[in-house]
Amino acid sequence: MGQQTLAEPRWRRADRARQIADVLRHQVLGGVFRVLPGEAQLCHDFEASRNTVREALGLLAAEGLVARQPGVGTLVVTAKYAHGLHRLAGLAETLHEHGEITNEVRTVALVRPPAVVARRLRIPDGEQVVYLERVRSLDGIPVSLDLTYLPQDIGVPLLAEDLAGRDVFVLIEELTGQSLGTADISIEAVNADPHSADLIGVADRAALLMIERVTHLADGRPVDLEWIRFRGDRLTLVTRLSRISSF
Repeated sequence: MGQQTLAEPRWRRADRARQIADVLRHQVLGGVFRVLPGEAQLCHDFEASRNTVREALGLLAAEGLVARQPGVGTLVVTAKYAHGLHRLAGLAETLHEHGEITNEVRTVALVRPPAVVARRLRIPDGEQVVYLERVRSLDGIPVSLDLTYLPQDIGVPLLAEDLAGRDVFVLIEELTGQSLGTADISIEAVNADPHSADLIGVADRAALLMIERVTHLADGRPVDLEWIRFRGDRLTLVTRLSRISSF
């Protein structure tokens, strides 16, 4: 390939507005602002036109992060909380500094698991599992819908515990006398189906963060398989990665 040369960029307004919105979003989510700087200041800071800045603010408003109030300015209207992925922890353990996590237990049942669930939990053929469905809220505002499968010897004793007020992870460790070890996680973006949207208070087809997680005890046994739908307007997933060669 030939050598690339640097040139003065020629941005389309939509491209530039998106770049500005990304920087402002990071600052908003980091708690830098409660009221954003005025348009004139943003034009100066980003060396952008007023129309471009207004388009960037419109993108943030469409996400529900800010709202413009005449005579006041552009206000941050939605708190969004960082959910770390660097440590295996329950939601209440992760977000304890932001408020109280409570759980609405919608379904508890002994079910015959789908084949993929039985395989992931290493359940013998024909053995049932405990299915648990919860809407989880932070200070009364729904943030996730959790669908959980547990082996019988783990799940059945949990039914006598405070599932409305405590994390399942903590209860598993107390009941087994073992620490949790590792979890395999996959993350993808999904759209809320009408029922899920109604349960967690978002618009139909709203963007959600979907986590599939299978959690193991320290001895390697899988004991918890979950599909968790997080509200993308309430939580952001964060972690720190290091580049360490394995060769």
